[in-house]
Amino acid sequence: MDVKAILIWVAIGILAGWLASVVVGGGGLVRYLITGLIGAFVGGFIFKVAGINLNLGNAYVNEIVVAAIGAVVVVLIARLLA
Repeated sequence: MDVKAILIWVAIGILAGWLASVVVGGGGLVRYLITGLIGAFVGGFIFKVAGINLNLGNAYVNEIVVAAIGAVVVVLIARLLA
């Protein structure tokens, strides 16, 4: 994995975490990153199991939307458990 891929992954995580915080509240840069990265895995799993394939015209936009949806799910589950 090269530096460019890691930076893109971090940027997608931060954007997804920020979008999730807009929907459900809370946050900070580190929290955005952690929530977004975990949300990317959860969102990818949910979309794969459900058989949903997004085609929004850009691969990065697809990844951000999936990660943001996953991040929202992660935040809601964390709030239920807390």
